[in-house]
Order: sequence, then C-alpha cells, then structure tokens
Amino acid sequence: MTVVCLEALTFGLGHLTRAAARLGEPLRLLTRDPAYYAYELERLPAGALDVVETDTFDTELVAEQLGRTPDLRGLISSTDTWMLVGAELTARFGLPGLDAAVLRLTRDKAAVRDRLFEAGLTRARAAEADSGDPATAALLVKAVGLPAILKDTAGTGSQNVWLVRDERELDAALAEAAGRQLKGRLFAEPYFSGPVYSAETLTWAGRTRLLGVSSRLMSPEPHFREEITAFPVAFPQPRRDALEQWLDDVLAAVGYTDRFAHVEFALTTDGPEVVEINPRIGGALVGEGLCRALGVNVYEAMVEAALGSRPGLMDAALPGGPASAFVLGYPEKPGVFTGVDGLDRLPDMPGSPAWYPVKRTGDPVEHLGDSRGYAGIVYAEGETAELATHCAVAAANAVRVRTEPFRVAGTTDGAGTDATGTAAAATAGQGSGD
Repeated sequence: MTVVCLEALTFGLGHLTRAAARLGEPLRLLTRDPAYYAYELERLPAGALDVVETDTFDTELVAEQLGRTPDLRGLISSTDTWMLVGAELTARFGLPGLDAAVLRLTRDKAAVRDRLFEAGLTRARAAEADSGDPATAALLVKAVGLPAILKDTAGTGSQNVWLVRDERELDAALAEAAGRQLKGRLFAEPYFSGPVYSAETLTWAGRTRLLGVSSRLMSPEPHFREEITAFPVAFPQPRRDALEQWLDDVLAAVGYTDRFAHVEFALTTDGPEVVEINPRIGGALVGEGLCRALGVNVYEAMVEAALGSRPGLMDAALPGGPASAFVLGYPEKPGVFTGVDGLDRLPDMPGSPAWYPVKRTGDPVEHLGDSRGYAGIVYAEGETAELATHCAVAAANAVRVRTEPFRVAGTTDGAGTDATGTAAAATAGQGSGD
C-alpha cells in the first residue's frame, strides 16, 4: 500500500479508489466504522480498496497502522474531524503535506477573519465572545455592530451558528451558547448579507485555479441550514476572473500553498466576503458534481498532491459535462429514521435523479436546524446549474423522509435496548464534517 486515507468524506471514496488505481497507487482506508461507507464500498469491486478497521480517534493506533503500511508514500486526511491528526502524522512520517500550522489556522474561523483583515481582504475583525461575562453583549455590539453572526471558531455543518439582529437576539444567543459544547471558542463577526456560494479550488505551489463555483441555497433566517447546491454557477467571465484572483489572494493570505479548498463566501454589495475556508474538497456531493460537470476524475489531484506531485488538474483542459444539483433530504420532525417514500418515482423524472443515502434505519434525527438532520441527498443533472436545480427540486418534492417519535426515556425496543442510549450512541457517529 502506498497511499493511506485517514477516514473520508461520506461520498467520493469510489472516485478516489479509481483515481489511485489509474495512477498505479494502491489505496488503504483506515476507519473506525466501515459501515459508514457502505454506499461507496458496495459499489467497488472486491479487493479494489484495502479497508482496515481501527480506532481512528486514537492517534497512536493510527500511527501504528501507518508504520505497518508497506511503501507508505502519502496520507490523505480530507475531513474536518481528522484533519489536524492527519497533519500531525504526515509530519511525523515525513510525508508530503501542508504545514500543520496552516491547517490549524484554517480550522480557526476567528483567526482567519483577523488574518484576512490584516491583508485588506475583509472589512472587519473577529471579536472573541465570553458567554459568561455580562459585559460581552455590549462589547460585541461595539466591536462588530448589528446584525452579527455568533459562532464556533471550529464549527462544521452550520452547527452552533446564531444570527443576531438586535440586542434581544444577542442576549438569547449568548445564553444558548453558554449551554453548548463547542469544538473551539465563541466569537462574533459582521453578518455579510447576500447570496452565499462555495468556490471549489485547487492550489499548487501557491497558485490557485478556480474549478468552479457552487451555489448554496439556505433555509430562511435566522437559521443557516444548507438545503440546495448546484454546480457550476454561470458567472460572466470578467467576474469569474476577478473572483479567481481574489481567491488566490485569500488563500495566499492564510499561507495555503497546495491542495483542494472549499471556500464559502457571501457576495455582498461591496464584493465577496469570506464566510469560511475549508482546506479540503467539498462535502456531501460536491466532489461528485465536480467530476461530472468538469468531465474528469478530480480525485486524481488529491492522490497526486498526497504524493507531493503537481496535480495534472492544475493545467488540464476540462472537457466538461452535465451541470449538477442536489437537495438535502430532511424529515419534517425529529425522531428515529425509518425510511424514505417516493424513491420509486425517481426513474420517471427528468435529470436522472438518484437518492444517495446518509442515515441508516434506526439512526436518530435530533437536530433539524443544521446539516446533522438530513437523511440523504437527491441528486440530478441538467444542461445548466439552473436546469439541474429545477430537476433536483422536482425530484426531492416527490420524496419524503420518514421518522418515528423517540421513545420515552427508560422504555425499550423489541430487543430490550434503551431507546435513549441507542440514540446517544448513534449521534456520536462518524463526525466526518461533510
């Protein structure tokens, strides 16, 4: 085995396996739960991918597995959860990789905001927030104004994000945040009003290529639940060129020299404003859309970068293909996931729609305000991102995600399992940060 994956995003493992095979590089996956990748693994030929089950939350166990890997030449760590562990192990084994300090910076949203402010690439600094200090609200209003965003410096999937439009909402958000377990620190920044997009980029030796832009349609304020994505957005060429230069400047400002990035930004009346920088390929079906719409397996670039080689995708002519769109499938109510209705209608609908499952029967769905709540994804294609979106939405409207109410604490299912214990265990999940 020459290239090892430390976990992976929910989708894309098949493309990555085929990319490695085409480059003549055997691929090994280290995972704590192979069932998490059931959809991808079931579609791979037997033996195409070496899967090793281990506790990936134990860094030393992972290091042992890497030490046992014959001819180890590269490590891929493309999830938010394991990214910093991957960076540490990459350095320990002397493998090609980004400076761990750069990855730590990108995982700290407040630090990124301040770095961009110093480079003249955003109009405001971040303001650290202490939810236990009675003076915090007044200090935040003075520092960033209202409306503002209050969020976790290391949050993912739109979790622990509060829009505060007045002082009453700010007080309520601070009180709610005080009861949450954050992955980082609480901070505030201005609310940049405007449509939100994600730039899908590849950087090598400090130069960035814009592969395209994904739309990101969100739920109504005050929540930021991701609902619909389409790729590629048809920006006029002059605006696209300006956007590519801006992204090159943004990534250079944080020291990002190599690999994919998924840069979320709001398009305001004063130009683009970074929402966050994700030092990886996009989650959900972003990678799938890139492969189909660009007409190439973009995951080859991920393998080449892991080996320290300039990705061919940096210079390749892109043959193109169908635009893509996908709709995240949320249930109407929290509860235990029991299945999906309407999938039998998809073959008769335009855009070749398909259902990509995320949750398994029996999984709890406790949070519908952010991306932890979707059970699967409806994907569709079209000649343009707009037409693909119409097809995906029409197909998603025919699908209904079912849940059953949670049992009262202390009751058991037919197997004698405490329902609340089952929910807690499943909620811990894989945590891949898609």
